[in-house]
Amino acid sequence: MNKQILVQDLGLTDYKEAWDYQESLFAKTIAIKVQNRRQDSAFQTPNYFLYVTHPHVFTLGKSGDMDNLLAPASLLEQKGASFYKINRGGDITYHGPGQIVAYPILDLENFFTDIHKYLRFLEEAVILTLKEYAITATRSPGETGVWLDEGTPFARKICAMGVRASRWVTMHGLALNVNVDLGYFDLMIPCGIKGKAVTSMAAELGGQPQDETKVKACLLKHFLALFEAHVQG
Repeated sequence: MNKQILVQDLGLTDYKEAWDYQESLFAKTIAIKVQNRRQDSAFQTPNYFLYVTHPHVFTLGKSGDMDNLLAPASLLEQKGASFYKINRGGDITYHGPGQIVAYPILDLENFFTDIHKYLRFLEEAVILTLKEYAITATRSPGETGVWLDEGTPFARKICAMGVRASRWVTMHGLALNVNVDLGYFDLMIPCGIKGKAVTSMAAELGGQPQDETKVKACLLKHFLALFEAHVQG
C-alpha cells in the first residue's frame, strides 16, 4: 500500500479548471487500478492532496435542489460569481477567496475501504485544526461537515464537505471558511439546510483575519496524522 501523498497548492484557480484537473488525476488513478486487475499487475496507485482557492462560485451536487440557490443569474453576474452543477454528493455550496478548499484524491485501498470513516476523518482533521485556534467544533448527526454550537439555537457551519468516490478513489473534498466574505452565503440555503447560520474562523475570533498559510499547514498536519500518511518528496 502506498501511504505517500503528493501535496499541491494550486493557488487561485477557476473552479472548472480545478475540477478538470481533479478529474484527470481521478481517471489516472482508476486506470492504474483497472490495469492491475486485468493484468494481475501491482503498480502502486498515487494519492494527491490539492489545496486551491476559487474565485466566487456556487456549485450544486448531483442530488441538490436548484431552489436552494436564491439568487438569479443576473445577481450572480453582478457579484462576479459563477455556477456549476457537479458530480459530488451534497447540495449547494459556495467557494470564494478567504476559504481554504482541499481536494484529497486518494485510493482508499491504500488506507481503508470505508467511505464513512473517510468522511469522519476529514471532519476530524478540521475539528483538530480549529481546536488549535481555541474554536470548539463538532459534528452534526446526519449532516456531513463541521459545526459550532450544534444542538443549540446558535448552530452554525464553518466547514462544508462533499465527495465523490468510485473504485475506492475519492475526489472533491472540504471547504473551510477562514476569512471568507459571509455575505455570499445569503445568496443560497447552504447545503440545503434551512435555519442554520454559516460562520468563519475570522468571525469567531473577533473579526481578526487569520493567516491562511498557517491554517493550511495545520490542517495538512492533522490530515496526514489521521491517515498515517507522509508527504511525497
